[in-house]
Amino acid sequence: MNVEELSGLPPGAIEHFRQEGIEELYPPQTAAVESGATAGENLVAAVPTASGKTMIAALSMLSAIERGGKALYIVPLRALASEKKAEFEAYEGFGITVGVTTGNYESTSDWLATKDIVVATSEKVDSLVRNGADWLSDLTCVVSDEVHLIDDRNRGPTLEVTLAKLRQLNPNLQTVALSATVGNADEIAAWLDAELVDRDWRPIDLKMGVHYGNALNFDDGSTREVPVEGSERQEAALVRDILQEGGSSLVFVNSRRNAEAAADRLGGVAKTGLTADERTALDEIAEQIRDDSDTETSTDLANCVERGAAFHHAGLSSTQRSLVEDAFRDRLLKVISATPTLAAGVNTPARRVIVRDWRRFDPTAGGMTPLDVLEIHQMMGRAGRPGLDPYGEAVLVAKNHDESEELFDRYVWGDPEPVQSKLAAEPALRTHVLATIASGFAHTREGLLEFLEATLYASQSSESGRLEAVTDDVLAYLERNDFIERSGGSTGDDGGAFTSAAALAEQRGEDETLEATNLGHTVSRLYLDPMSAAEIVYGLEDADERPTALGLYQLISRTPDMYELYLRSGEDETFGELYYEREAELLGDAPSEFEEERFEDWLAALKTGKLLEDWATEDDEERITDRYAVGPGDLRGKVDTAEWLLGAAESLAREIDSEWTVAVREARARVEHGVGEELLELVSVGGVGRKRARRLYDAGIEEPADLRTADKGVVVSVLKGKKTAESILENAGREDPSMDGVEPASEEAAVDSTGESDEDENTAEAARTDAADADGSQSSLGDF
Repeated sequence: MNVEELSGLPPGAIEHFRQEGIEELYPPQTAAVESGATAGENLVAAVPTASGKTMIAALSMLSAIERGGKALYIVPLRALASEKKAEFEAYEGFGITVGVTTGNYESTSDWLATKDIVVATSEKVDSLVRNGADWLSDLTCVVSDEVHLIDDRNRGPTLEVTLAKLRQLNPNLQTVALSATVGNADEIAAWLDAELVDRDWRPIDLKMGVHYGNALNFDDGSTREVPVEGSERQEAALVRDILQEGGSSLVFVNSRRNAEAAADRLGGVAKTGLTADERTALDEIAEQIRDDSDTETSTDLANCVERGAAFHHAGLSSTQRSLVEDAFRDRLLKVISATPTLAAGVNTPARRVIVRDWRRFDPTAGGMTPLDVLEIHQMMGRAGRPGLDPYGEAVLVAKNHDESEELFDRYVWGDPEPVQSKLAAEPALRTHVLATIASGFAHTREGLLEFLEATLYASQSSESGRLEAVTDDVLAYLERNDFIERSGGSTGDDGGAFTSAAALAEQRGEDETLEATNLGHTVSRLYLDPMSAAEIVYGLEDADERPTALGLYQLISRTPDMYELYLRSGEDETFGELYYEREAELLGDAPSEFEEERFEDWLAALKTGKLLEDWATEDDEERITDRYAVGPGDLRGKVDTAEWLLGAAESLAREIDSEWTVAVREARARVEHGVGEELLELVSVGGVGRKRARRLYDAGIEEPADLRTADKGVVVSVLKGKKTAESILENAGREDPSMDGVEPASEEAAVDSTGESDEDENTAEAARTDAADADGSQSSLGDF
């Protein structure tokens, strides 16, 4: 189909696509249009990576807008939200407005009411529903990208319930679901009352194969010689081979440590293919990486980048990940070694994808287990960039003949697994049942079950009564913790201690009403797991004296919403000693050390809490990442999560009239800024972060009022720059902030009391935007 044949789009849209070089639609795109994508029909498009799914979404959204509607594009990751926003902003040339929202779960983001297209993560959309964002009722089209992630036990239930709620909120809503090729796309289409476009077409040829010995054998029967020289590893030979053709490589491994080690080795291969201009450009990128964070991880990454290689995993800051991804797309970097998270992330195609590790450690299985076919195919689908690569190659690495045959059977010839709902797990239902009641989607047990019948789980379930039984268990938990109240109906006899929740529910009668308490409404609005809220409430109520920062940090680290650090070998003794030393500060009932599993979890939460305390007592970032064996991205993630949870804890403390509200607020401010209590007033001044605040304080400038009267020479000496000093004085409200003619007071005043240069602080903006959201929220790990 020629783009000129399209109808129902805003004026200027077709001309825009032509200017982008799009003259003909891909076959899956044509099939989508013929199935009603531009006519408001529900659609599931299950097609390979790089086969034009985004264009299907664009045509659906633009046609909905032309009919006077509004579109929502749901993505699984924040990074993907930023990428899609940038892509859709090109439509502003013909009058389409675009907004993105990914954080601040208490906000309704009312400013988005005026936008034609809104890009958001599934968690943010869920929070918008909970907080009653009025503009959601104006939606006429919703696109769910990577809808197969409903299969993910952590994030899948949120996407599933959110889609069900949006469809209930807007009965005429057009739902467009985009997916990789999965084993049961027809089931997803049936659930969404949608037409199915299921194609395996790709714009460029993708050859899949296995490398064993010196041969690369492909699925089409062809063979390519890729000799392994001397002690060279297979992946190095494969990278070297494709680099000689001018192609780039992605190497997937199963751990961060392996990703870093592989990048270090592959840098020796990649550097041979660099031009002088590329080396210069990579040197500049390496400096930006070093400036972003003064950690060993950053240094190692920068050293790799200088040689044309990089590693990519969740331990990097978002700034570092973006620098790596952009340099790879620009073909400056020749190879990236990555953990599987990159496969579900942003657009980073390569000429050759090498899957070195197809097993990962599974603690539930007690050993290494094979990855799912769908996950491997997601990695392999990254091979080949339309318009730049003549073909793509996806290669699995085998160590012997038997393994080569197994890889062909399992992954090259194998079909992806079916997507299965994970909603019936109690942890998933806890939060979604409370939110469904609190947001008014259900007022009775019968109404709640009726809503849950609209989920994918209900359409897939063959276990009669399972969803009902788990729902009743969850309702009992929520009532027990004062998150909901039941009224009406017959309470009946409780039947004794062993009566099931389901039996009790029947005794109560079907006409009882369910209502969220004030506490329940607060928990839902805050986007907390109810179990997290219960843990925090109990901990605050248990405190006999003002909680310390460590006590609060360990408390939030025990909640399901904080991914706690695990204990490494020997650390149970280290943190066991810390536990006995500071036991009085910890909130709640500690398990006995004889309850090994629970006590180990308690110590893991203590370790996480101690990391946060170290940050809040101004310990250096590099020392913290070394001490706890985490990357800068991990540290920033822990700090951001702690800030959010402590903000939620403050709201809960107010709700229960706790006398410790101020203590929680101060602990939150300290972790937000990474400072001691005495610096909290100084860091409230724009431009003053943890290091500058400490230098100002040590120079006798202890509060914002002092900045309005202090000797300008002292200020410029401490802040090491007239422009910086002038900006900070202006932010502090100084009547005359000008530094014209001001000279530093003395050499001593310019010495950083921490012994660190101001160079390390100039990464503030990059660090602060680490978790930036388009509606103004941002990370607080600024170093300046």
